[in-house]
Order: sequence, then structure tokens, then C-alpha cells
Amino acid sequence: MRPAPPELHAEAHHVLRDQPRHQVELFELRLDRWWQDLDDALTAVYGPAAADLERRLVRMAATAFAERSPDLHRLDLQRTLDPGWFQDESMLGYACYADRFAGDLTAVAGKIDYLRELGVTYLHLMPLLQPRDGDNDGGYAVADYRRVRTDLGTMDDLQALAAELRKAGISLVMDLVLNHVAAEHAWAQAARDGDPHYRDYFYVFPDRTEPDRYEQTLPEVFPDFAPGSFTHSPELDGWVWTTFNSWQWDVNWTNPDVFAEYADIVLFLANQGVQVLRLDAIAFVFKRMGTNCQNQPEVHAITQALRAVARIACPAVLFKAEAIVAPQDLVHYLGQGAHHGKVSDIAYHNSLMVQIWSMLAAQDATLAAHALRAIPPVPATTTWVTYARCHDDIGWAIDAADAAAVGLNGFEHQRFLSDYYSGLYPGSPARGLVFQENPDTGDRRISGTAASLSGLDAMTAPADADLVVGRLFLAHAIIMGWGGIPVVWMGDEIAMSNDPHWAEEPGHGDDNRWAHRPRMDWDRAQQRGDSSTVPGRVFAGLRHLVRTRSALPHLQASVAAEVPLLSDPGVLPVLRRHPLGPLLELFNVTADWRPFPGWRLAEYGLTGARDALSGEHIHPGSDGNVWLHPYGVLWLVPE
Repeated sequence: MRPAPPELHAEAHHVLRDQPRHQVELFELRLDRWWQDLDDALTAVYGPAAADLERRLVRMAATAFAERSPDLHRLDLQRTLDPGWFQDESMLGYACYADRFAGDLTAVAGKIDYLRELGVTYLHLMPLLQPRDGDNDGGYAVADYRRVRTDLGTMDDLQALAAELRKAGISLVMDLVLNHVAAEHAWAQAARDGDPHYRDYFYVFPDRTEPDRYEQTLPEVFPDFAPGSFTHSPELDGWVWTTFNSWQWDVNWTNPDVFAEYADIVLFLANQGVQVLRLDAIAFVFKRMGTNCQNQPEVHAITQALRAVARIACPAVLFKAEAIVAPQDLVHYLGQGAHHGKVSDIAYHNSLMVQIWSMLAAQDATLAAHALRAIPPVPATTTWVTYARCHDDIGWAIDAADAAAVGLNGFEHQRFLSDYYSGLYPGSPARGLVFQENPDTGDRRISGTAASLSGLDAMTAPADADLVVGRLFLAHAIIMGWGGIPVVWMGDEIAMSNDPHWAEEPGHGDDNRWAHRPRMDWDRAQQRGDSSTVPGRVFAGLRHLVRTRSALPHLQASVAAEVPLLSDPGVLPVLRRHPLGPLLELFNVTADWRPFPGWRLAEYGLTGARDALSGEHIHPGSDGNVWLHPYGVLWLVPE
């Protein structure tokens, strides 16, 4: 470990001259500990310009450290002593829009008892910061990183909510959009006003020559309503890079000033009490001609440097990568090679979500088993966020090579999944909506709540409820049993269906993802204690999974999940090897009874094992098999 040079310690001393000596020593120890990570990463991206940037960053970090509240300093020490706190088997996440869940930030605090009833320890409130007026990509077109949306409250309200959540043992998670700002952001406005300093915060091209060259390899994110990746600005007399929408301007991370701005924002939000920052659109932040401008090596260096700054000033803060990318690219966001364990602490396991819905549609685990095995191991100090669905659409990220390896055509399987979950496939009970169909590529993503995709809206007989509840229990059992931080999207715990009025709200009419972002149905939530209702059955099943999970050390995130060979294509096995003994999870992804051979249980030392979910001892029958009922789940541990 290479310590920070003396001149940077001098910078820190100057800022911290009024702080107690023990606090100054603590800051200096952190500076030395994380200096090499910071220097290596900044030098890789900015070369000779890194030295001046580093001096600025040390001053920023020292200032934020000095301004941090005693309560947050204490939290930093707690997290430093227990760096794997977020890997604990008791972790459960919940994600929602504050307004659609409760109304505003103060009202969210009033729902803490509900969250604790479910077992939530991690609350992700979707975009809270002030967006542009009108259409704003669900809040991801940020106009001011230092103001809360006016309809939700103020920064003081956010601080108060974070403090109340901490008292309840719940970590606050919020979004930090890294790739772009709203066209109305002060940086963009200054650029339009002719300030050359801020013009360099963006990619601006005098004509279409370079944009046309880039476009040859750039995919369109929203081909329906935002085709292309560049927008002409008359005020700038040039073309601005706009990956997502014409009013979302991509920022230029090759500019050290941009890095400094975002580092300062990270420190500001950390001092409001935010414990996890979801790095939105992180895959897009660095551009390179001739590529799709995603997953470039500099992305990981930038993340490493931002993380090092946070570790120096506020080590309780974690980074979560929102990287919805191909499986082979995904693991890099948790650190591979020189960045091993030095970038994001948490990343979305998008592949697991996709494979859950693929298995339920195909009633076959063959593709999922192969694809999940193919993902390289991640650093033991990091973890996945696992989820059945999120605020976004489901894009069928099926790797063509994975599909071919098990005898499938990847394109045809994606088409089947789109047909199935939009209800076009004969016999499908799913009632999702096609999102962003691209006739050139055949890509059709899907919107829909977990319950609507599981058949809730198509029920015609009482027995159908068993299948819907079974599918939802299975999907949540997989995300709970994989390890990491399982996150439940608001309303899925009470089987809420698609909002039939999604298009009626201003600004939502062109984006059917709002169908699976309904306002919380608190009347339906009152049924959560009634086992005769679907909401009551789903809530009870989920709560049982949470309680069982929290009692199983095998599900601590540093214990890797393995996918053994299949014995039956309808049963996905997941194995976790823990010093206390193995945990073998069996998931029947079909609507039929399916067997698992007893001799394989003997191989793992699990003959007569206890099913942690039911408490029963499991023995093979006279045919030598253990049988799983439709959508049945077993979590087998040695007695």
C-alpha cells in the first residue's frame, strides 16, 4: 500500500486544523489506506492532470469529513468494524417511489412499521432529486443534485428520514445519475449561455461528422421516442450527445472538472445520511469510437476513484452499480483484474432476473443453469442485488452463445419470451405490455408487475390462484436463496397487478413502464393478514422466506452460489457450501410434480436433511426420488 504524499497530508491538515487530534489522525489513516486506489485510477483516466485533481479531492474529502455529523461518524466506525454488514443473511431490500408509496418523505417515515413487519433493512427510494419539469424519464433527468423534489420535501426532510430509518435498522438507498443531466441543469444552462468552462462538461460536436461515425456502432436505448444519440442545440451551434433523451445531456467524464463535481455530490449526499448510492447508467459514462460506448475500461477506473474518495471521508457509504449489461460484462462492475474488489460494492444481478422469468415461461431450467454457471465468481467482499423485477422494463438479455450451448436459438427464445409475457403465446397467463419494440432488431422488452406476469390478471378459476401464488413464491425464493441483498419491488409483496390507468397521468402516456409502477394500494395491504386472499398468501409466503433466510448463515453473501448439474430439466438446484454444512436449494419451475434423485442428496450428505422452510425431514420415496410439487421449493440443510 502506497501512502499519500506529504503535500496532500498538508492539504488535509489545513482543512482540519480546528478538528480534534484523534479525528485528524483518523482522516490521515484513511487517506493513506485509500490513496493508492485513488491515484492509480485517476492516473489511468486523466494522466498528468490527475495530480491537481487529487489535491482538490483531498480538500473536498477533508471538508466533508469535518462537516459530517457525530451520528454519521459513529456509523462510519461501525461499518469499518463490520465491513461485510451488507452481506448479512438478514438483509432485505424494498424499492419504491416515495410519492407512489406514501406521498412525501415525511409520510414515508410513517410507514417504517410496515417495512419492519416485512423485515426490510434496506430501502431504495427511487429518484428523489429535483428533475426537469414535464417529461423527466421517471426522475432520471436531474436538474439539481442538491435539492429534493419539491413535492417530496426538502433536504432537511431527507436528513430526518435517513435518521429515522437508521434508528429502525434500515439503510437509505438513493440514485445518483452519472451519465447525464437534464438540459435545464445549471451546467447545461451555463454552456448554452456561452461559458466555455461548462461547454467542456458535455460532448458537443460542430457538425454531424463525428456523431455519424459514433452512430455506426451505438445501439438506440429508446428507439420509439428518442431515436439516435445526438441532439442539435441551436444555442451551442452544435450536436450534443444525448444517449437517452434529447433533454438528457451526457456529461464528459474525460474532463477532470466533471469528476470533481460528482465527487463533491457524492460527499454531499453521504452527509445527508444516504448509505448506498445507486450509480445510475454507469455503463455509459465513457465513450470510445468504434464501440457501443458501454463498459469501457475507464468506467471501472472512474468508479474506483469515486469509491476511494468516499472511503476516505465517509466509509459507511457503499456504491451500487446499475449496469444492465451482458452477463460477461456484468462481473466487472464488482471488480475484476486490477479493479478486484475496488469498484462498486453491490451490483444488480440482471441475469438472474431474466433467467427466473425464462424458466417460468419455458418450464425448463436448462438455459438458466448453463447461463448462471458461466458467470465468473465475484470478489468475496462484494455482493449482488437479486430481484424478480424492478422499476424498469425486462429486456431479454439472453446470451446467444449460452442459448446455443443448450440447443436453443437465442433470438427465437427472446421472441418466445416476449410473446409469452405479453400474452400473445397460446395458453400464456401473463399480461405484460410490450415496451420499445424495435422492428429492425426484433427487440421487444416487457413491462408488468410480478403478479401480472405470473397470471393474476388472467385468473378464471379458484385453482388459478394456487399457480399465481406458487410462481410468485418460487421467484422470491430464488432471489432470497441466491445470496446477496434480495430486493422486493413495492406492491409485489401483496400481488398488486398492472395499473390500468397508467397512461392517464401527465407525462406517462408514452411510457408503459408506469403500468408496473402503480400507487401503493393500502386497502389491499390490509388483506396481508388474511390467508384466504391472494395478497395475504403472498405476503405470508414472502415474510416466511425472510424469516427463514435470516436464520441461515449459509445465505451470507460471501458464500458463493453454485448450480450443480440438472437431474430433471424442471428442477433448478442451487448449492451453497458453508463451514456449517451444505445448503441445497431445489426449485421446481414447472406446474407439474418433478423428481430429484435421493442418491444426489446422499452425495451432499443430505439424506434425511431438514427442509428449512417447512421444518420437515426429507427422505426419498420408494422410487428413490424426492418429489417437488408444482412450483415447489426445498431448502435442505443437515440436521
